[in-house]
Amino acid sequence: MLDAEYSESGLEGHFSDTPFQPYEITPSGASMERLLRLPKSESAPSRTREPAREEKPQAPDQDKKPETKDREPKKADQNDEPKTEKDKKSPGFLRRRPLLSLSLVCLAAIVVACGYVWWENAEHFESTDDAFIASRQIAIAPQITGYVTSVPVTDNQHLAAGDVIAKIDDRNYQAALDQANAQVASAKASIANAEAQTDVQHAQIEAGKAQVEQAKATADFAKQQASRYGQLAKTGAGSVENAQQYTSQLGQQDAAVKTAQANELVAERQLEALKAQLQSAEASLSVADAQREQALLNVSYTTVNAAEPGRVVNLTAEPGEFAQPGTDLTMFVPDETWIVANFKETQLDQMRPGQPVTFTIDAYPERELTGRVASVQPGSGTAFSLLPAQNATGNYVKVVQRVPVKIVLDNPPPDVTLGPGMSIEPTVRTDPRPSIWEKLTGAAEPYRRRLEGYWGRL
Repeated sequence: MLDAEYSESGLEGHFSDTPFQPYEITPSGASMERLLRLPKSESAPSRTREPAREEKPQAPDQDKKPETKDREPKKADQNDEPKTEKDKKSPGFLRRRPLLSLSLVCLAAIVVACGYVWWENAEHFESTDDAFIASRQIAIAPQITGYVTSVPVTDNQHLAAGDVIAKIDDRNYQAALDQANAQVASAKASIANAEAQTDVQHAQIEAGKAQVEQAKATADFAKQQASRYGQLAKTGAGSVENAQQYTSQLGQQDAAVKTAQANELVAERQLEALKAQLQSAEASLSVADAQREQALLNVSYTTVNAAEPGRVVNLTAEPGEFAQPGTDLTMFVPDETWIVANFKETQLDQMRPGQPVTFTIDAYPERELTGRVASVQPGSGTAFSLLPAQNATGNYVKVVQRVPVKIVLDNPPPDVTLGPGMSIEPTVRTDPRPSIWEKLTGAAEPYRRRLEGYWGRL
C-alpha cells in the first residue's frame, strides 16, 4: 500500500534499486467507484520511468488506493489527458425538463393568484367566533298569595301572548270583589239620597222666598192701613182704637217678614250641608270603586299569563304549591332575540350600523341566516363588568380588548330554536364594494341589493 502511494506521488524513482515485492491491494468502495468513473486515459497515469523498470501489471493496482478522511484527492496534473464529453457539465433542469418546469411555474402563478383573490375577498369581511345569542329572559312570579290550582303548560313549550301559565285559587279574591261591588252600590245609593235631599232643599228655599214676598206684601198693606187710620184718628173721623190696632198689625207683619227671611236663610244653609253630604257620598263611591278595581286586579292575578310570545323554561310551578309574591314559577324567554358579537377593537374600523351580516349557528351548521348590525357598544366589555380592570396600578400588559356589537336577525325561521347562550359565528361585510371573487362568480348582486336596502333605511 505504501508502494502504491509512493509510485503515485512520483517517489518511485527513489526506490528503483530496491527489489519490489508486489502484493494485492483491495481498494475501498469509494476508491473503486472513483476508478470506474475515470476514463482509460486517467486510469493509468503517465509516468517517466527507466526502461529497465517495467511494472505495468501493477499500474492498475497503483491507482486503487483507498480514500481516507485525512488525505484529500490529488489535483489533476498538467500532463494529464483532457476529460471526455461525459465529464463535461450537464445541462440545467429547465433545459432537460422544459414542460415540467413550465408546469411548475404556471402552478406557482395560479397559487399566488388564488391566494391574492382569497386575501382580497377576506378584506371585505370581519368575523369572530366569540358571539352568542342574547335576549331579556324574565322570571314569572305571582303578585298574590294562594295555592296553585293548575299548570296547563310544560317545559320548553311555546306560548303566545295571553296564554295561561298557571292558575291560583281565586275564591277569597272573588269574595273580596263581591264585597267591593256592594260598597260601590251603597256609595251610589248615598249619592242618590243626597241628591234627592238637595232637590228638596232647593224647593224649600223657593218656598221660603215666596213666604218672604208674602210677608212683605202683608206688611206693606198693614203699613198703609196704619197710616190711613192714624190720619182719621187725628181728624176725629176715626177712632183711636182702630189706629192702634192697625199699627200693631204693622209691627206683626214686619216681624213675619223677618221670620220668612230667616227661614229662607236657614234653607240656603241646609242646602250647603246637603252639598257637602253629596260630595262625601261621591268620595265614598270613589273609594268603593278603587277597592273594586283592586279586587278585580286580585282576581285577574289569580291567572298568570304570558305577556309576550316566548317559551317556558325551567318550570317549577306545581298544582298544590303555595305561591307567594316574588316566588318564581318559571323562567320565560321571549321570541325577540339578537346576537352579541364580541369583536376585537382592531376589527371595528370599518364597522357601522346597518351593515349586512351572515352567520351560522353551531347547533344548525347547515343553515346560514342573515341579519344586520344594530349598534356598537360605546366601550369594551370589561369596562362594564362587575370588577373593571384597573390599569393604573401594577404591571401593565397590553391586551386587545373586545367590544360587544349588537346584531339583529332578519326573519329567523320558525323551525329553528334560538335561545340565549347559543354559539354563533357571524361575518360582517364592512366593505360594500364587490371583491374580485364576487365579480368573477357574480356573488356580489345579493349583497348589493341588501346594502342598498340598509343604507336606504338609514
